[in-house]
Amino acid sequence: MSDTSADHLAIRELINRQLSSMTWEESSSGPDLAAFRSDFLPSAVLYPSARPLAEQSVDRFCARMNALSRSTLRSFHERVIGTTIHVFGNVAVAAVGCENTENGAQVNRNVEMMLLVKDEGRWRIAAQAWDREAEDNPIPGRLLTSG
Repeated sequence: MSDTSADHLAIRELINRQLSSMTWEESSSGPDLAAFRSDFLPSAVLYPSARPLAEQSVDRFCARMNALSRSTLRSFHERVIGTTIHVFGNVAVAAVGCENTENGAQVNRNVEMMLLVKDEGRWRIAAQAWDREAEDNPIPGRLLTSG
């Protein structure tokens, strides 16, 4: 396996771990926040789709998701519907098409963009931003399959 293939595999595993950590059933204790945090650099920033734009720390995002899991967001399922990954040396970007199901009923799709850096052989997220799909903002076909 070439370095590039190994890097793509490691990044895909990171993406799957991220989505898995933010998936929970109504009967569970909510998201696996320790697993979620573990893939981020300590100073990583998140940019949710809500406007006006508001930068969030990983800790602030986790606190919000934890509170939601204990109130209005009783279950949450997130799955990859497609990815595009570009690697150059120790830097990479990943565009991830996702489908989210909230409380077993409401389905939304979004695209998450991750800026990744490799340090000591491990890929970590330096920044992440996402936006929701809408009728006037559909997910591009290239993000509906793995690539």
